[in-house]
Amino acid sequence: MAVSKIVLFYVFTPLADPEAIRLWQHTLAEANDLHGRILISEHGINATVGGEIDAVKRYVKGTRSYAPFKNADIKWSDGGRDDFPKLSVKVRSEIVTFGAPEELKVDGDGVVGGGRALAPEEVHELVDERGDDVVFFDGRNAFEAEIGRFAGAVVPDVRTTRDFVAELDSGRYDHLKDKAVVTYCTGGVRCEVLSALMRSRGFDEVYQMDGGIVRYGEKYGDRGLWEGSLYVFDRRMHLEFSPEAKTLGRCEQCGAPTSTFRNDRDNDRLVLTCASCED
Repeated sequence: MAVSKIVLFYVFTPLADPEAIRLWQHTLAEANDLHGRILISEHGINATVGGEIDAVKRYVKGTRSYAPFKNADIKWSDGGRDDFPKLSVKVRSEIVTFGAPEELKVDGDGVVGGGRALAPEEVHELVDERGDDVVFFDGRNAFEAEIGRFAGAVVPDVRTTRDFVAELDSGRYDHLKDKAVVTYCTGGVRCEVLSALMRSRGFDEVYQMDGGIVRYGEKYGDRGLWEGSLYVFDRRMHLEFSPEAKTLGRCEQCGAPTSTFRNDRDNDRLVLTCASCED
């Protein structure tokens, strides 16, 4: 049986003709029989696709053949084509929807004015050096943090990424403006934009976790500052970095430990549900 993989990557770089990039990416992914989601804007590309490993490698090689994408940081994980319902390649005003495309500025080096990127080991060095002066700031939707987060992290009460701008403008986090704030998210794309939005609002010392939780988990697994499961936006729903992962989520019906969400269509939200209550 052929081995399959999923890749996740993004690149912030000016794109003069996003529609041409869309057509090329759709052709490249379709030719390799991949499924997944690819978003393109004038700011760059954000992609998660899966398929047979050789086909995914061909797609990655083809994508990197385009000079602005040649240094794309590709993150690999278990999974495949069947973890996505179809191939979707779209042009949007943002590759991650904060609802503030006019605030985001990019150049050939990426996001302009964003926080300094920290590798996983640099995150540990900062915490060792600064202790309680370091604050982890979750750049994901609040429900994602229900099953996994960095120990002691601030988790904003947001349902969608679009809610972050209003949340920051509310003043609710102004007491963190003199702290060392480390933003984090799944693969790095949301926290890269978030760090720029925070800096433009007066947060003096802002960092972003380079490569997001995925890169941190590859480095430290469940032996570091991360706790629990990582929510992912495909049919897998969540993944763990090791068998020792804690189960932080609690079933909304009975309170039993679980990392499994089900779709509550009546209330248009995801609900944590244990196997017993699902049955």
